[in-house]
Amino acid sequence: MVVNHILSATEPDWSRERRNGWEPGKALVKTIRDYQRSGGSGVGAKMATLRHRFWSVITGAEVPLTCKLGGGLMLPHPNGIVFHPDVEIGPNCMIFQQVTLGYADGGVPRLGGHVDVGAGARLIGPITVGDHARIGANAVVTIDVPAGATAVGIPARIVKDQDLTDG
Repeated sequence: MVVNHILSATEPDWSRERRNGWEPGKALVKTIRDYQRSGGSGVGAKMATLRHRFWSVITGAEVPLTCKLGGGLMLPHPNGIVFHPDVEIGPNCMIFQQVTLGYADGGVPRLGGHVDVGAGARLIGPITVGDHARIGANAVVTIDVPAGATAVGIPARIVKDQDLTDG
């Protein structure tokens, strides 16, 4: 029997960010949290900035220290991730490798809570991705994705879960 545990789209699950050894994605997120807790100035900010540079090189990720990241963010394979500094990510999201959240047409993406973004996906422009949505691997998303929906393809289109299982 499979039990689906639905994560909250509003309450962060901070345990998802705790490190248990060599986890570069969690280390990178921790440096951002430490920098933001320091208020961006002082010795704490300088130390967090140095650690952030180290983990950015290790992961090959470009996640600015000033991003608005909801709690419980998971970056299981953070290599090649690129976020625009103004991106907003809700709580309990999971973003895989080679994902770009970028600027176009005067804006950047906003991800709701508990959004899963597959490897290689590109989310571009002033779009909103609703709570509990899923973005398929290598999708190029330039449209809003409703809450609970799944977007796949190039260019991305919204599909029903039934469409994903039909042969």
